[in-house]
Amino acid sequence: MEHQPVHTRGTEESEKPSLSVLVAISTVNPLAMQIYLPSLAGMMLVFSATAGEIQLTMSAFFIAVAISQLVWGPLSDQFGRRPIIITGMVLFVIGSVLCLMATNIESLVAARVLQAAGGCTGMVLGRAIVRDICSPRQAASMIGFVTMGMTVMPTVAPAIGGLLDQFYGWRGGFVLMLLVGIGVLWAAIRHLPETHKDRSPVGPKQVLRAYATLFREPLYWSYALTAAFSALTYFAYLGGAPFIASQLLSLSAAEMGFYFMFVALGYILGNYLSGKLTERVGMLPMILSGTMMGVASVALIGGAAYFNTLTPLTLFLPMFLLGLGNGVCLPSTLAGAVSVRPELTGAASGLTASLQVGTGAIAGSLVAWLYADTFLAATPWGMVAVMAFGIGASLVAALSIKYVSTRNALLPAE
Repeated sequence: MEHQPVHTRGTEESEKPSLSVLVAISTVNPLAMQIYLPSLAGMMLVFSATAGEIQLTMSAFFIAVAISQLVWGPLSDQFGRRPIIITGMVLFVIGSVLCLMATNIESLVAARVLQAAGGCTGMVLGRAIVRDICSPRQAASMIGFVTMGMTVMPTVAPAIGGLLDQFYGWRGGFVLMLLVGIGVLWAAIRHLPETHKDRSPVGPKQVLRAYATLFREPLYWSYALTAAFSALTYFAYLGGAPFIASQLLSLSAAEMGFYFMFVALGYILGNYLSGKLTERVGMLPMILSGTMMGVASVALIGGAAYFNTLTPLTLFLPMFLLGLGNGVCLPSTLAGAVSVRPELTGAASGLTASLQVGTGAIAGSLVAWLYADTFLAATPWGMVAVMAFGIGASLVAALSIKYVSTRNALLPAE
């Protein structure tokens, strides 16, 4: 896939990373997040664990990503994007090996933490690299194309994971994670140039100062919270859908893998539309339209639950619409967040991604608790309620972007 020529910011044309490399480094964590979803119910039996304990393999993963990105972003501002990404890929490979060696739920959770901490470097710094070489609107379009490409693997990952689970057990998906991690590490070493040329020393004081500066930027928070609450909505679905599908709809691991593809297909289409339309339409219209698609998605799932018509199609087809909305909205919110203070691109990218994954961890844990220990355990309402809160908060944050931009007489999205 080719992208249009972009204006560089201190990067020579010959030193631009290819789109395929950006997609590869950004794919690792989404793959690790998605491929083992069909195996969650079976892993409860293998490790003699409760739903809450199995959910820790996902929640701990999210928390590790959220915390690690706060460190990787500023470090990349000082040492460059390339060495940080290579370091992260090495950690991901080691974590994947330890996952395969796990004999109890505690060691598996610990290995997932290491896997997440390393793999997230490509996800967060892929965005920073795009911002290194693109203007804000171009960055939104480029992020759209990168995200569209990086979702191809996670799209088929649940289906592949379900089949691997059926034939090889839960470890089958983790073997694939290891192989992908090794391949991406090789690609980063061989084909990833350095794009961040204007580096300055970064110590604890500089890191704290960078985050303090971002905390004082209302426009940054409008963009970042739109993305974070949109992610909360999506991760609430990830936390609840496997248990609804297995316990309420009696789907097998392979069937779940097939249906999980719907949301990723919507996300691919949304990112394609974002890549094609953002430079022409503008960032704010894309953000608002994508958020409204999410509102419609949650309303459809809630309606199916209310009228007792929940089926695999009425659960997962609306998720296609949520994925579509996320794909339309998120590239522009992420480009806006890292463009408010261009000199803090790495820190802004890390903080925004941490907010997304942090809210996702909270959402996933909350949904798992609602299904384990409350009167909502045998209903879809735990997931629906958390999703409704997330998409509502995302809409409020999205509407605030125009207000804050106008008040500040600053329109970086335009």
